[in-house]
Amino acid sequence: MAPMTKFAVEDPYQYLEGLGNYHSSEALQGAIPQVNNTPQRPPLGLHTERISGSAFTSPRDQYQQTFLYRAQSSMLHSDFAPLEVTSGYGPQTSAVPAQINPNSYFWPSFPIPEQAHWITGQALLGSNGDPVKKEGTAIWVFSVTMDMPARHVFSSLDGEMLIIPQSGALDIQTELGFLMVRQNEIAVIPRGVRYRITLPDGKPCRGFVCELFQGHFRLPDLGIVGTTGLANVRDFQVPTAFFDGSLVEGVAKANSREGDEWTIVSRLAGKLWHCTQTHTPFDVAGWHGTSYPYKLDLGRFCPLGNTLFDEHDPSLYTVLSARHHGAEPGTAVLDFVIVPPRWNVSEDTLWLPYYHRNTMQEFFSAIVSNQDPAFPFNNTNQFAPFGAGLHGAMSTHGASDAEMRAARELDTSRPRKLQTDGFTPFVLETERPLELSEWAYGCAQKNPQAKGRLAKM
Repeated sequence: MAPMTKFAVEDPYQYLEGLGNYHSSEALQGAIPQVNNTPQRPPLGLHTERISGSAFTSPRDQYQQTFLYRAQSSMLHSDFAPLEVTSGYGPQTSAVPAQINPNSYFWPSFPIPEQAHWITGQALLGSNGDPVKKEGTAIWVFSVTMDMPARHVFSSLDGEMLIIPQSGALDIQTELGFLMVRQNEIAVIPRGVRYRITLPDGKPCRGFVCELFQGHFRLPDLGIVGTTGLANVRDFQVPTAFFDGSLVEGVAKANSREGDEWTIVSRLAGKLWHCTQTHTPFDVAGWHGTSYPYKLDLGRFCPLGNTLFDEHDPSLYTVLSARHHGAEPGTAVLDFVIVPPRWNVSEDTLWLPYYHRNTMQEFFSAIVSNQDPAFPFNNTNQFAPFGAGLHGAMSTHGASDAEMRAARELDTSRPRKLQTDGFTPFVLETERPLELSEWAYGCAQKNPQAKGRLAKM
């Protein structure tokens, strides 16, 4: 049986396969012009629009761009204005980080809104760097209980968005097509791409968003590992084009009704802005390029490990990495790491991580991989099995004394399968310290000692 997740929520969409490939997709046959990206008269009466996610002169293997062929230019909209929203988390949660100190933090859970959609259901946990300077990253908590309002879309102008559901599923309609993103899957939405989120069967979803201000998420280099292992290129899924309209006498016509108005909500410098337009943003009849949304089933991740003795570095669990090109070789702005189900066979070796002080900051939480609706962690709107934790740079972390004693008595001559209890820990390792929002700081436990099995992360 293929090693992939048997999801409880069915995925009705078709996908292209391969991260980093040059992809092409048409919702209407003939929508993409041949050879010439910008013909004088594009096919089907369409308009040519380009999204550039990197500098024109970037190395070819790093260049991020996509050509869109759409019924109407996205340039046609009203002025952007600041958007004041009532956060689903109660009093307005500031998107300005304010707290930093050497302590570790632990959140047993998070205060969550009774009702919220994607726009009101996000709260800043912490950030570093500056989105205006395109430096660093931000981590947001989300809890959504309802669809986004009709004819509303969202985009981040600050960076790429790595979406990590802890439990539940998100039906994401992007300008380039649909993604069904369920627990034990992740998705990445490029900077500036507009999308709309609804909830399959109206069931709530909770999780985390990592907003990357600097560069792009990429697969880590494998070096002497070779060509396969960890997250494989072929396992990433990319949406196919969807056109909200039809072909009328050879011309692509988007669906519209008199009086319809769409609201575009965008985040810039951590603040929300909005504008309106009279046409659907989902009028792309075809696209081709290298900048696109994508998703990955984490059940397809192929873990590697030591097969005789000692413990490998946690970098061997890296799924995606954002390189820091201005720093020393091998330095990342951010690494996304998971600790999946796997076999442990190392003899005469401590099967718990050593106590650690790391130059990187480690933000950790868990994804509920068990898909059974009756599983306890799927039967609550609260963050479970726990909220999250954060170990700052050079903050010592590790197992409790009781766990350490038990690990020293373990029979390591017999292989065992680990992490089979229905959830998969993940870590966001950041180069720079995270400054916490007042909201996150206020609901955190400060300087927690190792708490049971959490120390295994």
